Amino acid sequence: MRNGARASEIRSQMTNVGAMTHFALAILALASGVYTYLGVRSLLDGSASQIFFAAIVYASAVSVGIYVFWAYLMRFFPLIIERSGRLALIGVMIVGGGMIIAMSSWLNAAALAGSAALEQHLAVTLEEYAGDLDAAHGRALSAESLLPDVQRASERFSRLAEDERSNGALTGTSGSGSVVQLLGQMGAQLDELGDAIRNSRTQTETLFEKGRAHLSAMRTLVSAPGPVQPRADRYAEEAVTLSGVIAALQETSIAPSVKRAAEDLSIGFIAPIADGLDANLAARQSQIMATVESSVEAQSQALAQAADEIMAEPRVASRRFQPLSSAEAVIRYASDFAPSWAGAISIDLLPAMLVFMLAIAQNVSMREGAIQADAETMSAADMMRALAVYREMSSLEGQADANLEVTKSAPDEPPAEQDEPVLKNSVTPISSIVKK
Repeated sequence: MRNGARASEIRSQMTNVGAMTHFALAILALASGVYTYLGVRSLLDGSASQIFFAAIVYASAVSVGIYVFWAYLMRFFPLIIERSGRLALIGVMIVGGGMIIAMSSWLNAAALAGSAALEQHLAVTLEEYAGDLDAAHGRALSAESLLPDVQRASERFSRLAEDERSNGALTGTSGSGSVVQLLGQMGAQLDELGDAIRNSRTQTETLFEKGRAHLSAMRTLVSAPGPVQPRADRYAEEAVTLSGVIAALQETSIAPSVKRAAEDLSIGFIAPIADGLDANLAARQSQIMATVESSVEAQSQALAQAADEIMAEPRVASRRFQPLSSAEAVIRYASDFAPSWAGAISIDLLPAMLVFMLAIAQNVSMREGAIQADAETMSAADMMRALAVYREMSSLEGQADANLEVTKSAPDEPPAEQDEPVLKNSVTPISSIVKK
């Protein structure tokens, strides 16, 4: 009795929650449709009216599809108890759930976290552009590391020229001769190279400050209040301009000029003719100029090698800003918005839990109701009518047995014709018994 009562209670409760279940399913389908509408608007192009009607139609189709899909499963899944049927319906549920995620859940996530995902995209690309600007600036400034070497070489040649002019430190004869002229020429060339390196710094710093101004404007757009799409459009304009600044900054590197100037020192070296008044002085001048030439060649090789190392540094790759819609941004940065994705999917797939709950309740009801006797569901009137039928049938069975014994005791006698009406009259119609 207890099992039967519990089965009846379960069926009663399933009937009670039926209307509430369908109401809840309708609310979930409506909520999914609303967020789908908000998400699909960002993907459509055209006039405002076209976008509105297209989004309404799509969202309505999604809501109806979700409601019908889960309503069918709620109605049929609990009733099918065969293993093969259950497995088939579970497969249908999995495929349908995947389709619902594909057509609705990602748009729901876009509606829930689309603006934040777009801001995340802007922030990520801002950091990338900042890294590119720093890399291009550092590469442009790396050539300035050659300036101390150039200045030391220039000072050395100038000092030797001054010493030779004042006290004849190289040839032993003071005065302005060929050696002083050569040393002064080398010092002047190195001074020009140093000035070129210093001038390039000014241009580099100007471009770098311009790039930092664009980065500041982009950073303001990322964190500014208001709708994100207009800010994203202005951000894209700033990004294009900044890319041009970065490209120009890479072209300001003085390293190629340093290499060419260093090669010119040795290739374009022209030693003057010794102008000593005597042969001994002329020989000493020629010897010193040969030494200067070898020193210039060594200095040229050192500067050229340093310039090659700077130019061998990888260039900053040109970066192009890629605008994204809110739905695309949510997919690209899905790991950063896991709670929004979980909420969007839960709205669409929560009815699956209701389906399984109904199936479990139906199984328990059927299992416990199977052992419930039919008498437990009969009323008192039904019981009395059943007992009357049983007594009447018992009496008829006894009378039939008596007639059979009489027939067996007289096998040679033909059956009495008067027995037939007795038997016929002894059978009471069931309808009369029921009336009693």
